[in-house]
Amino acid sequence: MGSIAFTLITCAFFMGLVAWYSYHKTKNTVSDSTGYFLAGRGLTGGFIAGSLILTNLSAEQLIGLNGQGYSANLSNMAWEVTAGFSVIMLALVLLPRYLGGAFTTLPGFINNRFDQGTRLLIVLLFMLGYGLITIPSVLYSGSIAVLQLFDIPNMLGISFEQSMWVVVWVIGIIGSIYAIFGGLKAVAISDTINGIGLLIVGLLVPVLGFIALGDGNLFEGMKTITTEHPEKMNAIGSSDDGVPFGAIFTGMLFANLFYWGTNQYVIQRTLGAKSLAEGQKGALFTGFLKILVPFLMMIPGIIAFHLYGPGLETMDLAYPTLISDIFPTFLNGFFLAVLLGAVFSSFNSLLNSASTLFVYDVYKVVINKDASDRKMIRVSQWFGTILALITFFISPLLINAPDGLWTLIRQFTGFFNIPIIAIVLVGIFSKRVPSIAPKVTIILHVIAYYFLIWGLPTFFNVELAINFIHIQGLMFVIEVALMLVIGMVKPLEEPFVFKVNAQVSMVPWKYALPVTILLLSAMVFSYILFSPIGVASPENIISGWFWPATIALIVVTIILYLIALKSWNKKYADKLLSSHEEQLKKEA
Repeated sequence: MGSIAFTLITCAFFMGLVAWYSYHKTKNTVSDSTGYFLAGRGLTGGFIAGSLILTNLSAEQLIGLNGQGYSANLSNMAWEVTAGFSVIMLALVLLPRYLGGAFTTLPGFINNRFDQGTRLLIVLLFMLGYGLITIPSVLYSGSIAVLQLFDIPNMLGISFEQSMWVVVWVIGIIGSIYAIFGGLKAVAISDTINGIGLLIVGLLVPVLGFIALGDGNLFEGMKTITTEHPEKMNAIGSSDDGVPFGAIFTGMLFANLFYWGTNQYVIQRTLGAKSLAEGQKGALFTGFLKILVPFLMMIPGIIAFHLYGPGLETMDLAYPTLISDIFPTFLNGFFLAVLLGAVFSSFNSLLNSASTLFVYDVYKVVINKDASDRKMIRVSQWFGTILALITFFISPLLINAPDGLWTLIRQFTGFFNIPIIAIVLVGIFSKRVPSIAPKVTIILHVIAYYFLIWGLPTFFNVELAINFIHIQGLMFVIEVALMLVIGMVKPLEEPFVFKVNAQVSMVPWKYALPVTILLLSAMVFSYILFSPIGVASPENIISGWFWPATIALIVVTIILYLIALKSWNKKYADKLLSSHEEQLKKEA
């Protein structure tokens, strides 16, 4: 009991420091709606990147990704590494449009391009997705880690299921208090600090795991995972893996683009950027941080396989079991603070963004168009409280997920991610598609997706021999084509014209394109490293092709970087600014 008390005290100490610093930095800055919902449009690149990565990397990733590494191989790293494509799209294409129109929410952008009815349908999709899938999964995965680390069932003398309910409610209540009263700036600052802690823990766990695996020798442990069962180090997924390699270029591309380019609880940080340049820095830096994820959040799962074999009760216990065995007891409080910080980060961000959506896209639009800032903040806090309570009842039910938490979440998000990204891209790149097109698309998607994933096996005993990621990619193509056809059959009488309303500087970051080249190169190298050419080679630690492929990649990267620095970057900046200025002249 003494060690548990020490852990709880040190955990409270670290969390208290983060809370105090966040309060100190945000004191008297959330008195109006812009300060509360968009951090006063004053976030810099570092805070944006820190907040983005910690919002994304919750216990869901710690548990889910390590579980996939334990049970299969590294093919699921594709969800993380290929996010680079999406943050590049966000930084270079979408963010100039979002900041140029000074939008607070994505549905606000949808309303600007289509109409209010489409806006409300998009809000409904977000609310169902957040309330039924994303928030419950964040609470569940955090609770699993806490339960395994501290053996709550034995401590309290109750069952595992009862313990799950207790921990979900305790974490949820504390997180709700933090989220509802803090506002976006407090969330972003605390995210950045907790992100540093998560990075420390993320580096420490595989190092300690390698030492344990190598009987005290770090390098022997590293050698073991590349020479024994090297196939587990392979990221080039086959058709039998959870993520076939080809899926990277189909549904995954669009699912990631939704998450990083249109998901409100992610893009809200970039919408609060103090300038376009700072927003682009934050987005692109996040891409580099995502490439570290396989090292920090999948390799420990593979270490767990080598230590315990395939005998764990469920794959989602791989990481918590490893932590309980190798992590120093005196650091358990720090680990718990970081873990809860990651859970709170995602939970806070989701509640903050859901409340923002409700206030700006439902309450302000339908219920009270003249609401004051104080009223909007108060309504937001009440809505966040109600939504949090709903998720407390849903979250423990995820204990019945049969295929692992990670796969379940990815399947269910298909209900809302594909139609939203399809509608946004059509809205940006077409000028004649009418508002009826996205409405038809949303309704048809929900019905068709349900039948393709669950309806056919349940009602007709028909199993589609195709990965759900490919199904999402196919539906994206069909839905974009459907909207374009509707646009040709019943086009808008007048082409849509984007109206500029920028509240911050729209000068792009001068290194945006060169850094994009570096990010793309880092993504390619990740796949060279974790492939049969690299450390998954069945013959040696790496194959004879590894260094030639790496050197060729470096040469190509240097050439493209120099071209981007000397030519492409200036052309991009000139085009962006000239387009912005032309629009201002038309409106004058």
